[in-house]
Amino acid sequence: MIYGLYEAHLHVTNLERAAEFYEKVLGLKLGHHEEKRRANFYFFDENKNHMLGVWEIAPEQFRREHVAFHSTVEDIKRAAAFFDEHGIETRNFDNTGKTPLKVIAWMPAISIFFKDPDGHSLEMLAMLPDEPKPELGVVPWAEWEAMHGRELT
Repeated sequence: MIYGLYEAHLHVTNLERAAEFYEKVLGLKLGHHEEKRRANFYFFDENKNHMLGVWEIAPEQFRREHVAFHSTVEDIKRAAAFFDEHGIETRNFDNTGKTPLKVIAWMPAISIFFKDPDGHSLEMLAMLPDEPKPELGVVPWAEWEAMHGRELT
């Protein structure tokens, strides 16, 4: 019946500025541009399994939203340096800084947050192979790895 999320949509105040960010910084592939409706549609992969729609609206109609992108542990390890190179601030789950990365124990997953040019909260999230531990809440990733007999590399 339902196997995942195919698409999400965000409103932006400047389509060209958003295109620069989503295409040049995040590397998403433009699938379709509709000038009349002021919208771009981006694919995440060659198989077109996931899509993001970006729609320009008037600033007075705008409100900030949140989208989490599926990622890998390896990519999240590299994300802070990548975003630093592009002048984009990153934050950990509880907004205490870019490090330490945190584990959302009920999932469990690690993530890193950043913002697009309109201030939307964007997240790269990677599921971890461990059993959930909701009673722990949110814990530093190094602590989580130590509990599972692993060291961060």
